[in-house]
Amino acid sequence: MSHPQAADLVFTGGPVHTVDPARSRATAVAVRDGRIAAVGHDEVHELIGARTEVVDLAGRLLLPGFQDAHVHPQGAGLELGLCHLGDTVDPAEYLRRIKAYADEHPDVEWITGGGWSMEAFPGGTPTAALLDAIVPDRPVFLPNRDHHGAWVNSRALERAGIDARTPDPADGRIERDTEGNPTGMLQEGATHLVARLVPDPTLEEQTAALLRAQAVLHSYGVTAWQDAIIGTYTNMTDPAPAYHAALTDGLLTARVVGALWWDRARGAEQIPELVTRREELSHGRFRATTVKIMQDGIAENHTAAMLDPYLTGCGCASDNSGISFVEPGDLKKYVTELDALGFQVHFHALGDRAVREALDAVEAARAVNGWRDTRHHLAHLQVVHPDDVPRFRALGATANIQALWAAHEPQMDELTLPFLGAERGRWQYPFGDLLRAGATLAAGSDWPVSSPDPLAAIHVAVNRIAPAAPDGTGVFLPEQRIDLGAAIAAYTAGSAYANHLDDTTGSIAVGKLADLVVLDRDPFAGPPEEIAAARVLQTFVDGCRVYAVPDA
Repeated sequence: MSHPQAADLVFTGGPVHTVDPARSRATAVAVRDGRIAAVGHDEVHELIGARTEVVDLAGRLLLPGFQDAHVHPQGAGLELGLCHLGDTVDPAEYLRRIKAYADEHPDVEWITGGGWSMEAFPGGTPTAALLDAIVPDRPVFLPNRDHHGAWVNSRALERAGIDARTPDPADGRIERDTEGNPTGMLQEGATHLVARLVPDPTLEEQTAALLRAQAVLHSYGVTAWQDAIIGTYTNMTDPAPAYHAALTDGLLTARVVGALWWDRARGAEQIPELVTRREELSHGRFRATTVKIMQDGIAENHTAAMLDPYLTGCGCASDNSGISFVEPGDLKKYVTELDALGFQVHFHALGDRAVREALDAVEAARAVNGWRDTRHHLAHLQVVHPDDVPRFRALGATANIQALWAAHEPQMDELTLPFLGAERGRWQYPFGDLLRAGATLAAGSDWPVSSPDPLAAIHVAVNRIAPAAPDGTGVFLPEQRIDLGAAIAAYTAGSAYANHLDDTTGSIAVGKLADLVVLDRDPFAGPPEEIAAARVLQTFVDGCRVYAVPDA
């Protein structure tokens, strides 16, 4: 007969990294009714009863579940089921996969999918002619891995009515040849010209994609996330119906905060609609309590908003400083109103001007509304002016980092650094400076832009070298490295804070929910260059196993 206070689940044989400053290390954890009942050492064994499941860690590490503070699961799941171009940077392989997909799906009206990398093509701009040679009869629309641009064929351009006379939209650019003809690459808002014609997937396909992505995230130890776009953006279908379907069927096992998309073509008149959506969509494990404002683009295509112009190929100043998608004065007004209504604002802020504009907007909201527990956060933070680093702590703005990008690789070395210049190049991904300045760090992947594996991102945050970097690759701005404990804290407690889940998750402490992950080793016990080799063996939400490798 079980002891009346027996645990449902006990982890023993440590180590346990709690991310709890009061007790950072333990060797045993007990779970009862989905919550942490005890954290400690041998004394926890007293809670083992006849019906208690005992997990012998055997020297493997137990952590709080990872939380991804910026991710697009439905889009990632859809890409995996369409013409998926991730996992390679070989142009020939892209063309092989596209042709194979087209041949295998002769009845599909549009060839869609995506995930290709800009570094695979000169200047990051592939051409319609490459696609025309393999798919001449149907339109092709393939967003790149960043989803800030799309590769299209001539049939897609024709369907959209895009030719030499088509003006660039205010928030984007049509790449052209010397005679003004479109070449097959659309940047930022120009992607909408074609994306609006692509048929939406069915609700069943959307829900299957979301659940496919949830399984992938659980396999990487992710138990909660912030979906960075709830709404329609380029070819990304609004995931809200799929979340509702998954909730209704009891299939959403993760905790999710949804960031409602701010339509940059509109103004404050959309705010009442956002309030209504928040009320309608927030149920169970899903809460739509955030608004996502994309303030700029990306550095590789020179649409990230910079304080000073980009350089040209010869190192001279250009006449382009990127795009602020929302006028800074308007941004202050919108953020102030959203803050007053209790919304968190999730900014896409990549260039130093966009970062400053976002911080200025948070400052304006604080001045008018006082200090509210809205926990605004800025994602990406590729280039941050040193003057703005201390403002994160001063304004209570969380730094939402995508650490996997802070490394030398072709997209950085060939498409970014030459056009930023030496000084501005040293301001990239300043994780160390932000941490030392007292900023709260949260972390995310931006999957499908990059890998959803938190351990790979943590590896880069600590080493500033990509896990699979070739021998001889230099450390990218070594002074911005952070230690392993800080990197794990960003991906657990920091993201839990950003998600307003820190009262119940983000660390292993008595009374908190049993969202937990077991690794195959203790990365603290090995050299930093082996962090990314660690693998997730088991993932638990509410003490229920949602992922396990065979024989784990």
